[in-house]
Amino acid sequence: MFTIDAHLDLSMNALEWNRDLQQPVAAIREREAGLTDKPDRAKGVVAFPELRKGNIGLVVATQIARYVAPDNKLPGWHSPEQAWAQTQGQLAWYKAMEDAGEMVMIKDRKGLEQHLLLWNDGKPNDGKPIGYILSLEGADSLVTLKHVEKAYNKGLRAIGPAHYGPGRYANGTDATGGLKEQGRALLKEMEQLNMILDATHLCDDAFWDAMDLYNGAIWASHNNCRTLVDHNRQFSDDMIRVLIQKGAVIGGALDAWMMVPGWVRQQSTPEAMGCNLEKLVDHMDHICQLAGNALHVGIGTDLDGAFGKEQCPYDLETIADLQTIPALLTKRGYAAADIENIMHGNWLRLLRSTWID
Repeated sequence: MFTIDAHLDLSMNALEWNRDLQQPVAAIREREAGLTDKPDRAKGVVAFPELRKGNIGLVVATQIARYVAPDNKLPGWHSPEQAWAQTQGQLAWYKAMEDAGEMVMIKDRKGLEQHLLLWNDGKPNDGKPIGYILSLEGADSLVTLKHVEKAYNKGLRAIGPAHYGPGRYANGTDATGGLKEQGRALLKEMEQLNMILDATHLCDDAFWDAMDLYNGAIWASHNNCRTLVDHNRQFSDDMIRVLIQKGAVIGGALDAWMMVPGWVRQQSTPEAMGCNLEKLVDHMDHICQLAGNALHVGIGTDLDGAFGKEQCPYDLETIADLQTIPALLTKRGYAAADIENIMHGNWLRLLRSTWID
């Protein structure tokens, strides 16, 4: 089944992890054997051949570069200008992949429909470019509000104002506090440009501010349920309900600590914690039960988002194994139309309603 993944950090993997995503996952793992600079070395699950094998023809691909103030212990760049330059380097990689025929930027309705025709033409996926919608994870790299339009003109179509900790525009995971004045102005600028607000990573205070202020399209590219795994990174039922009211779609994430309770980083294993793809379906089903339908759930894996096989479902060897999800949903009693919506239809409905012309 044609599949959309609404959150992949492809450029980060290419440039910071130095992974040639044109190579199969097995080749990347072999080249990384023995390396210890990253905890997920030789354990990656994402590359272009596996995306094609899994019929994952459209992804939301990120730019990501955090600014860190002197008192912020998180990793990141020491000035917004450095962070901006990092995102532009990431964009240059996407453009290089376009030149190589590996990817194609999707930024409007016409491009979307043409790409869907290509990927659903009944021919093998070998050689088909993977469509990507450009999204910015954390807005710190936008040096000024004028940079929003600059980024839009380069193809940016979605922004998540925060990532982890305190941010220049909004506070994110593990932080508190509402939208900053600059963050409120950011949302106004995004709305004027018809950009999609990614609610992922907003701390609770900033989330509720954003829900009150933003009148444009909203999605949560990679988020799970607080009721099932109690952490501020997840959405509470009340947060999920307001997203449903606003017509949002929530992408289920495959980072193990977000899927099962009690995960201890660098100690727990997916096998010992019983973390498999059924757990993703648990989170999806919880959202569907709150909504009373299957119209607000999608896939946003975050696979290889600084973790690999050591911290994702044990029954997923590569991202191509997303194709096992329809059978799991069928087993739960989901109808064929609902499964198609979860695998791609809900994201497409949101994009089509946002990109009217």
